[in-house]
Amino acid sequence: MFNKILIANRGEIACRVIKTARKMGITTVAIYSDADKQAMHVQMADEAVHIGPAPVNQSYIVIDKVMAAIKASGAQAVHPGYGFLSENAKFAEALEAAGVAFVGPPKGAIEKMGDKITSKKIAMEAGVSTVPGYMGLIGDAEEAVKISKEIGYPVMLKASAGGGGKGMRIAWNDEEAREGYQSSKNEAANSFGDDRIFIEKFVTQPRHIEIQVLCDAHGNGVYLGERECSIQRRNQKVVEEAPSPFLDEATRKAMREQGVALAQAVGYTSAGTVEFIVDGAKNFYFLEMNTRLQVEHPVTELITGVDLVEQMIRVANGEKLGFSQKDVKLTGWAIENRLYAEDPYRGFLPSIGRLTRYRPPAEVASGPLLTNGKWQGQAPEGEAAVRNDTGVYEGGEISMYYDPMIAKLCTWAPTRAEAIERMRVALDSFELEGIGHNLPFLSAVMDHPKFISGDMTTAFIAEEYPDGFVGVTLPEGELRRVAAAAAAMHRVAEIRRARVSGRMDNHERKVGSEWNVNVDGLSCDVTIAADPKGATVTFDDGVALRVSGAWTPGDTLADMTVENAPLVLKVGKISGGFRIRTRGADLKVRVRTPRQAELARLMPEKLPPDTSKMLLCPMPGLVVKINVAVGDEVQDGQALCTIEAMKMENILRAERKGVVAKINASAGDSLAVDEVIMEFE
Repeated sequence: MFNKILIANRGEIACRVIKTARKMGITTVAIYSDADKQAMHVQMADEAVHIGPAPVNQSYIVIDKVMAAIKASGAQAVHPGYGFLSENAKFAEALEAAGVAFVGPPKGAIEKMGDKITSKKIAMEAGVSTVPGYMGLIGDAEEAVKISKEIGYPVMLKASAGGGGKGMRIAWNDEEAREGYQSSKNEAANSFGDDRIFIEKFVTQPRHIEIQVLCDAHGNGVYLGERECSIQRRNQKVVEEAPSPFLDEATRKAMREQGVALAQAVGYTSAGTVEFIVDGAKNFYFLEMNTRLQVEHPVTELITGVDLVEQMIRVANGEKLGFSQKDVKLTGWAIENRLYAEDPYRGFLPSIGRLTRYRPPAEVASGPLLTNGKWQGQAPEGEAAVRNDTGVYEGGEISMYYDPMIAKLCTWAPTRAEAIERMRVALDSFELEGIGHNLPFLSAVMDHPKFISGDMTTAFIAEEYPDGFVGVTLPEGELRRVAAAAAAMHRVAEIRRARVSGRMDNHERKVGSEWNVNVDGLSCDVTIAADPKGATVTFDDGVALRVSGAWTPGDTLADMTVENAPLVLKVGKISGGFRIRTRGADLKVRVRTPRQAELARLMPEKLPPDTSKMLLCPMPGLVVKINVAVGDEVQDGQALCTIEAMKMENILRAERKGVVAKINASAGDSLAVDEVIMEFE
């Protein structure tokens, strides 16, 4: 076995690889850029080597710099993680020439399957059903328009060397094909150093389902079930689960066997993923093969007990797989939510800054257990697991230079319904402050009827949130539960305030039992009867709710029980009450005496400032292009400017017809969120 392994990556995946290497007794080496000097993966590794400035094209994807780090550290093997150099055949070739093991597939397999155009041709030759498209290289935007017309709109423009949603655009007409071609090329060049683009038919109402395969160099190959990855935004997966709630056993078996057959046809070794698009009739089409470890691999590990990173390292060391297909047993259900540094209330635009608070829920081990390919048993009935793969920490910074992923929160349980419920509680328990993030949106998805039923496609977000995410409106029954909990918490805080020492004589403060609770427009008069085990909160219509739980004034998390059902609240203090966040809702809860409530109803409402005639920067980013000039008349939907953030280009468009009165920014400027870019008459 290797004594020392270098991880040619950063963030959560680097930390993930380090954990397994440490378990196996292997010394680890991290590489880092200027921006990652204090990063978690650097702190976790046994050694660390600096490789250059923050931009990836000056550090993490520069093969010569990574090779120099390998030589300096004396590492015997390299795990590339995902992204960066993980599917770069030149990197695998350089490692081979240096006598360093690549923890991944052979160079030839990367070349054949890592390139989307070549892989589709091989799949077609192997008799695998593929999506109609144009596999040749495209010279310019006009050629892209011509090809798109021939295929028939809608089409998908994709980077040949792409992944993670980078370099992808959907075009529904000529103008979008022309515009998407250039944006895809730019993103592909910046992210992968390869600007080749191809076009394929965009299948409407599709599901994205992928097969995890694992092969060794001795001719053995197994499939480890499938993953449902249909909930995506901008072709970036957001929620994954294993197994798929959609497939029947016949389709599942055919997809799995086809995935392994395709991998073995190209001499594949290591862990890989064969991705399919599946329509409503369960017809499936090969999309691509990712010749690396997938971001969403934890859900497969949770239902199989297989440590995929360990198996990759063992295969790279020349070992045979320690188990066969008949040994693979799928147990229970696993769900992964990707926590991103993006603001769902601003169209999911990237958010950067410092994590002033980062408190994930406690990790709980459970599920099937496997060591060195041998099953050691599985979780007792009814247990559930929580896993959080991350590469950040409280006080750390989310940089503009890299992918906005903060963490991958996973849950496992014996059934899908239990795994979903465990995820709801885990999301409510996840404390994160300092930046915009998608926790509220993930909570909303977990409660969405389509997700709960398993009836979702890759168009889920576009269809269910066509106007963007504006938060969650809780039903009245849930608001009452929140109101009851807030009233009980406020009473506890009032008792503490009444006991403050140093008060004036003859000014004793008494805590009453009657209160008014106002939450999200629902105003309730309540009476609280407390006892040592909790409190009974009775509403003015006679409904009584029993509240219990441990909460102390100042705690930012309240783990409550209301009517024998759990209620986890993130709590912040505001004047006269609390800021409560739960199940995706962000609520201001005011708890007042009846007289205070009476007076509060007489107060005028403060209105926000009018910004309707301004174009505000929706995220911190770099101005790439200004498309208009002062005096120009713009139309609804017209492109006004392009902002780059988190390696993605974002085109800002006019919301209505107007005339440009003033432009406050120019190409090359770095802007903060809500900075005024231009003003209109």
